[in-house]
Amino acid sequence: MNIKKLNEPVAENVKRIIKGKGLKQCAIAQRLGCTPQELTDMLGGRRIIKVKDVSKFAAALDVSIGELFCNADEKEAV
Repeated sequence: MNIKKLNEPVAENVKRIIKGKGLKQCAIAQRLGCTPQELTDMLGGRRIIKVKDVSKFAAALDVSIGELFCNADEKEAV
């Protein structure tokens, strides 16, 4: 299994939330304590999103951890 597949659905939900809230990836990277390139690599499947990163994503995006794992159909139902 490749990294891109391992990062789903978290990476896709992070991208959706960033776009939906009109945020900039560089601002989110700063909140996460990583470089913009590291964030791009995580979202693009070139770097594994680790368990410790998930809680940081939730805090940086002001969402629940569960929202990072739900699929698009579940999000619309909530």
